[in-house]
Amino acid sequence: MKIALDSWALSSRFRHQGIYVYTMQLYAEFQRLSATRGAEFVLFADTESKNDAAQFTASSHFRLHRTALLGKSNFWRGIGAGLSARSVGADLLFAPTASILTSAGVPLVCTIHDVTPVVMPSHSRKVTVLQTLFLKAAATLARGIITDSENSKQDLMRLYRLPESRIAVVYCGYKSSVYNDAPVDSEMLKDLRTRFGLDRAYILHHGTVQPRKNLERLIQAYRALIRSQSSVDLDLVLAGGLGWRYEEIVATARAEGVGRVVLTGALPDEELATLVKGAELVVIPSLYEGFCLPMIESMACAVPTIAATTSCLQEVSGGVLRYFDPCSIEEMKMRMQEVIECAELRKQLAVAGKAQSAKYSWERCGREALNAIESFQ
Repeated sequence: MKIALDSWALSSRFRHQGIYVYTMQLYAEFQRLSATRGAEFVLFADTESKNDAAQFTASSHFRLHRTALLGKSNFWRGIGAGLSARSVGADLLFAPTASILTSAGVPLVCTIHDVTPVVMPSHSRKVTVLQTLFLKAAATLARGIITDSENSKQDLMRLYRLPESRIAVVYCGYKSSVYNDAPVDSEMLKDLRTRFGLDRAYILHHGTVQPRKNLERLIQAYRALIRSQSSVDLDLVLAGGLGWRYEEIVATARAEGVGRVVLTGALPDEELATLVKGAELVVIPSLYEGFCLPMIESMACAVPTIAATTSCLQEVSGGVLRYFDPCSIEEMKMRMQEVIECAELRKQLAVAGKAQSAKYSWERCGREALNAIESFQ
């Protein structure tokens, strides 16, 4: 079977975002598996340097096909990917996102990570309408769908009346070579503390700064904690690039008030993992997620983590964390206080989180995703 691989999500503008990480890691696993599974993969790459698919090195069953069409984003998503798949004689086109409007007669399997544009839109109206259009097209057009969690599977079945047989749940992995419980690099942590002026302990959130992450309420809960507990001497660090509709979040962070909120911007994996390992507590207050890679990364680092009760967060974390209503600033504050004040609870969360994170890997994700693709053939 010849499988064409859409690389639209590897555009350089998506670096540090979840869809980019997923696509890069998944395709690396496909390349590793290609030597033994009998499938031939054709990965589309841009003729210029705006797409990182060219970082892959061709092998006997995994080759690159360069095309100028990939640089024409709207055309590529509309019909270009399908036409290109047909031109290379592909038996199937795989897209790692809901990014294909039509596959030009080539059977399509795609990953729909979640249904955010429908249940929790966070972009402008124009972008949301386009996202919703592509999501519906992918859901109804695809021969088979891979999704990141049982929660997302149920959302897809409910919204688009899809049969269960067309959807396979394949959990994501994480970069265990970077996010792990190995001792923190003390020199790198010291440098990062100096760079961002962190001269005391800190609470951390990492991920793109955007409305769905619920960071305004996190800031408010943090400040409520500082006001109510004079003994708590902590900064709040928001590590991640500025995504979209972030202006109010940044304004809230910079507004005068108790405590100190630090925005680091996007960081390389090694620096981000070091900041995670150095945190007293990681808070995941998201309003909606399909999998939530940052949560698993912090758990893998054996850092005490608490999370919202929404969407897939309890499912993916295995119910081993402490949870809160993300719309309740008071409840979020109470959970933070509970963990910060109890050393035994911090240890419990660290141990349980580490054990749960071990269930996920990109190796497993790649193997199960390929199994799903082959089953939809």
